[in-house]
Amino acid sequence: MAMTMHVDVVSAEQNIFSGTAEFIVAPAEKGEIGVYPRHAPLLTRLKPGLLKIKLQHADEETYIFVSGGLLEVQPHVVTVLADTALRGADLDEARASEAKRRAEEALKDKSAAMDLAKAQAELAEAVAQLAAINKLRKRSH
Repeated sequence: MAMTMHVDVVSAEQNIFSGTAEFIVAPAEKGEIGVYPRHAPLLTRLKPGLLKIKLQHADEETYIFVSGGLLEVQPHVVTVLADTALRGADLDEARASEAKRRAEEALKDKSAAMDLAKAQAELAEAVAQLAAINKLRKRSH
């Protein structure tokens, strides 16, 4: 019998996921981090990317896109406090491509009302969403 931990993924808008998992992989600021039950306590920032959650008694993983946030690890509980989060199936390639295009235009237009940091953050999130969509597409084939 595999050891498990409780995982909660929440954003400002809603509770995205709550359940029992065998492991989780998260896009930490300095690179991906894998967390198994009894992991040492940890608090780290997340960058935009995919959370991969291996559910107990399931063959496939659950994917959730986070735009950033915090990951807190306790020995049997993992909490993800995401800035925004979307289930993998809810990612929209057309919307992400449009957001990327708008952010790139804002970066080129130095007189734009949008500030540079905001445009860079929106570009990073759109690029991460498109990468997540491509990764999920490859896994399904």
